[in-house]
Amino acid sequence: MADPPDIAGHRIGRIRTATGRAALLRKTDRNGHRSKQHAEASRVDYRHRQEAVPGERTDMRYDLVDLKLFRAIAETSSLSAGASQIFLSPGSASYRLKNLERLVGTPLFTRTPKGMLLTRAGESLLRHVITVFSDLERMHSELSSFAGGMRGNIRLHANSSSLNGFLPGDLSRFLVENRQCNIDLEEHNSDDIVMSVSDGTADLGVVASEIESGSLQVFPYANDRLVLAMSLTHPLSSRQAVYLEEALEHDFVCMHRSSSNFQFLSQTAARIGKSLNTRIHAHNFATVLQLSRENVGIALVPNRVVENTLPAGSCAIVALSDDWAERKLKIVVHDISKTSHFTRALVDHLLLSNRQ
Repeated sequence: MADPPDIAGHRIGRIRTATGRAALLRKTDRNGHRSKQHAEASRVDYRHRQEAVPGERTDMRYDLVDLKLFRAIAETSSLSAGASQIFLSPGSASYRLKNLERLVGTPLFTRTPKGMLLTRAGESLLRHVITVFSDLERMHSELSSFAGGMRGNIRLHANSSSLNGFLPGDLSRFLVENRQCNIDLEEHNSDDIVMSVSDGTADLGVVASEIESGSLQVFPYANDRLVLAMSLTHPLSSRQAVYLEEALEHDFVCMHRSSSNFQFLSQTAARIGKSLNTRIHAHNFATVLQLSRENVGIALVPNRVVENTLPAGSCAIVALSDDWAERKLKIVVHDISKTSHFTRALVDHLLLSNRQ
């Protein structure tokens, strides 16, 4: 006998007493709510779809709500918290999880006093689930672009140095030449960008070259140098170059504490055994440079950022003699061959602007 047809993504098995169940499924009260018999019939029908009929081929068909629940439980280590996160009752969530584990054929979690921990099978499934929902999000984004008359959307994450340095000019030229493409641009630390590209949250990223990029594909993008910006009246302003160790004898103005720029400066100072006296933290390079120009302290910034932000000659720029002052930027992408046409076009455009 031929397999029954698919309905809404489920293969409906041969149902005995189908007429009686169909009658129950049609029963509602005067307010349009399902009766208890209706609800029970729905549960029976759901269980029936999960169980293979002897001698019939079993297809593994996954419910997106079940996969979303699985991911929520994995993230919270709690069935009740995961259920709440996607607006399910604990009872419904427990039932759905049991059906998912029955479908997979192995436990996905280990129940412990500390919460629900993923089994090895669960860890494997979680990687696939992250990819599935990332692909769905990308699909939705691209199809939404079609509806709005656009044909492409790129999710680009970049670190602060590139975002305040080379990227603005390169992206503006690309967008002018590709008016059917949009870019969702976000600023993140380099380590977070690598994670975002790895799990599909971003299509590509621009990060510092020294950051470990794992299995991601890497393309060199640009070279820059870290310099010291200061007031024209600062004691070091007449110097051609200094080592950071000497500069640390003076006050600094810095980016916010969570920025990669400040973390690098503070870690480097600690490594050479010097203390960093920060007068003030600011949330962008423009403010940092304004403060340094007005003699609040020295700023450690990429040279390209200074060129893009301040008029020439408005502050003193002193080179760093340290070897690490040379900074390189790289583009990271999961698999360039599997990205959209516009993402590949953007990577090509950035590589043509390569300033190595």
